[in-house]
Amino acid sequence: MKNTALTHIHEALGAKMVPFAGYNMPVQYEGVNTEHETVRKGVGVFDVSHMGEFLIEGENALDLVQKVTSNDASKLEINDAQYSCMPNETGGIVDDLIVYHVHKNTYLLVVNASNIDKDWNWIASQNTMNATMRNLSDDYSLLAIQGPKAVEAMQSLTSVDLASIPFYKFRVGDFAGIKNVIISATGYTGSGGFEIYCKNDEVEQVWNKVFEAGKEFGIKPIGLAARDTLRLEMGYCLYGNDIDDTTSPIEAGLSWITKFTKDFTNSEALKKQKEEGVSRYLKAFKIDGKGIPRHGYNIVNENGEKIGVVTSGTMSPSLKEGIGMGYIDKPYHKLGTQIFIQIRNKAIPATIVKLPFYKG
Repeated sequence: MKNTALTHIHEALGAKMVPFAGYNMPVQYEGVNTEHETVRKGVGVFDVSHMGEFLIEGENALDLVQKVTSNDASKLEINDAQYSCMPNETGGIVDDLIVYHVHKNTYLLVVNASNIDKDWNWIASQNTMNATMRNLSDDYSLLAIQGPKAVEAMQSLTSVDLASIPFYKFRVGDFAGIKNVIISATGYTGSGGFEIYCKNDEVEQVWNKVFEAGKEFGIKPIGLAARDTLRLEMGYCLYGNDIDDTTSPIEAGLSWITKFTKDFTNSEALKKQKEEGVSRYLKAFKIDGKGIPRHGYNIVNENGEKIGVVTSGTMSPSLKEGIGMGYIDKPYHKLGTQIFIQIRNKAIPATIVKLPFYKG
């Protein structure tokens, strides 16, 4: 089991630690609902240093990024970030990721912790253009400072004007006394904030100064359990639950990051899917009444026939309702359709709704 550079701090803070993607990670400190609310209303900090970072460099760097990702990275100016996915050759998804355009001919790919080796091998297998690849995953740490008070709470730590960084843009600058830190206006919570990339031997200083600066704003450490409820309220996909090697980006509602202005892995087959439609779609639903949907629960119609499966589900801390997402067969996928979630021995009614669940 790997540790992050901050594991000893999480343990000292009394975090409940769990194995996650091969790492010893904090799942919660005070409790999911309290931590969730801290991010929605104030500011909280996640240690997400288990994520993977690959640097793709050289004259053919963009060609490799374009080949392996579904979004159009040629649109990225320097200091732009882009959400994307890597399709496989059989209609599924190798991983979802963020692509950062760092310098001319230099791209940083940030991938899911559980997929670091798989992603690296996949990209390397596609690298027929000999772009230079460097795996920085073991050298870098990542903090997600999230919430509506993040800008105000963190401004004293940097000469970069945080309020001027638009969503999905980043700056490289000083932060918490460290030079050349990536300050990225990204995150997976839907409540604003930043992601901070620095070296492992710098992150403890950054963590301490972040909590010092954020003290008057009620800053708190946040675990992975609240990260999951926050992302689900926004309808953001979680790899391994909502998307995987068997789900296509078209089925998963990721057509918006699947650009057919270029050729990429399996693009012809995915273009055909987009034009002709697919037989199931990832859709959001709310429970009508009581009940908490969970990953793996069956979705049935009024006759009890299976029409899908829940991929993510929880009791929404913000809405106090059971919410979830799942793959649902046509024609039950349309907005307003009543479906039923099989919770233990009962078929609990639910309704297909539009994302996000949480509107702020």
